[in-house]
Formats: sequence, C-alpha cells, structure tokens
Amino acid sequence: MSNPPAATSQALPAEIPPLRVGRFTFASRLLVGTGKYPTMEVMKHALDESGCDVVTVAVRRANLSDRGRGESLLDWIDPRYQLLPNTAGCFTAEDALRTARLGRELGISDMVKLEVLADERTLLPHPVQTLEATRILAAEGFTVLVYTSDDPVLALELESAGASAVMPAGAPIGSGLGVLNRNSMEIIIERAKVPIIIDAGVGTASDVTIAMEMGAAGVLLNSGIAMAQHPVRMARSMRHALAAGYWAAGAGRIAKRRYAQASSPVTGRIAAQGEPAATGRAVRFAGE
Repeated sequence: MSNPPAATSQALPAEIPPLRVGRFTFASRLLVGTGKYPTMEVMKHALDESGCDVVTVAVRRANLSDRGRGESLLDWIDPRYQLLPNTAGCFTAEDALRTARLGRELGISDMVKLEVLADERTLLPHPVQTLEATRILAAEGFTVLVYTSDDPVLALELESAGASAVMPAGAPIGSGLGVLNRNSMEIIIERAKVPIIIDAGVGTASDVTIAMEMGAAGVLLNSGIAMAQHPVRMARSMRHALAAGYWAAGAGRIAKRRYAQASSPVTGRIAAQGEPAATGRAVRFAGE
C-alpha cells in the first residue's frame, strides 16, 4: 500500500490517496456491502455516511428484472457508486464462475468480488475452489478481488493466479470479532504486491482502525454497519475510523514499554532546596 512515510517534513496531503485495483480507482478505501439492512432507506443513508465509493452487490439478489420500478436493490443505489458484484452464496468454483459471468453480461461490472465458500456453518472460503476460480476469471479478463482466509501462503498463490486484490477475512463473516490473527495478516500485507483489503469480521469502528494501522490497503464490511443498532451512525464512525488508521499507519507509533517514561525533559528542572539540579545523567536506583 502507499501510506505516507513514517517521518516527513513535507505537508500532508489533504485527503487519503485513492486506491487502485487493477484498472479501477476507488476514491475511498472503505468498501461497503448492501445486505442485511433493516430497510432500503436505511441502507441508502448508511452508504452516504460511510463515504464509500464502491458498494458490493450480490448478483443473486439484485433482482434486475424489476429494476426501474423501485423493487430492485439497484434502484436504491445512487449512480455515483461503483458496483462490485460478488458471488456470495456460491459453494463451487463452477457456480461462482457462472455468477461472475452473469454479472458482467448484465452490465454490472467486469470487476468481481469472488467468494467460493466451503460450508454454510463457517462461511469460510474453500481454498482449492477459490484458487481455481481465480485463475479462470483472471484469464477471462475479470478484475478479481478474492475473498480468502488469513493464510499467507494461499494469499501469495491467489496473487500469482491473477487476483488484482486479495481480501483475507479478519474473522468469520458476520462474527464481529475483528482481526483475530494479526500476525498472519501482517505477513500477508508485508509480502503482497497487490492491495490487501481486509474483509469480514468487522464489528465496530476500532476494528477498521486496527486493520488500517497494520498497513491494509482498505477494508470491506457489511454486517458491522447493517446490523448495528444505529446503522447510519455506525457508518459515519467507520469512515472516520478508516481515516484514523490510515494516517496512524504512516506516522510510526511509539515503542511499547512495560514502565512509564516521562514525556517532559528531566534536564533543567528547578531543584528543591538542598537537592542538586538534574543533569540528565543516569539515575541511581534504590539498592544500587
């Protein structure tokens, strides 16, 4: 990713730089889903508050035949958004390929969020089927953003297979557990040559900040907003959380310490009567 350098004397840019995935450019690094909202009206306002540029749409529930009559999901999505069709609900590579091709044929996009799930209970990705589908779709000219596990080896294999972005799950879909395996996620980010967008498991704004602080290029979420008690308010918090994490990632955090360290200088202090002024020399601890 292209975070700001850890130390710079130059003025910071006014905005977070856009994210480039394949031939597409995302104005916002927060990608938001369109499922599970209490109403379409709530979804519309939440998307606006999130500041997102890209919204995911499950091809299977887009109801394109009713488009234009207020009964299709797409009728509620402002034309300013880029649509990212996904293959949600597919459990085989063949099914995912069919769904991705349908989304392109219907004119939604030739960009696709590829999901090939292993089973209905965990909703974890099937590694073999996902890798197979990635190779085929990339060869067919799709811009593939692929949902995967937090396996660093598989992430590299998907990149080699032609994925334009790799999207490891922070935690199981809809779990709200945040980023569970930070070590593996950081390895994936460190070794990748394509954008790493953390997907799934976001429960609240701090999860987004943590993901971005690790160096992720972006975050995709749905349930964390849609299933919150106040989705529109949560959407706004997610927008600010992403910005906080992005800028913090390039700022260079201080080292963690077991004990306190004074933030004020110890030299030049006014000494109490009868005590020598501080000189900055090593402190002698009791018992030495």
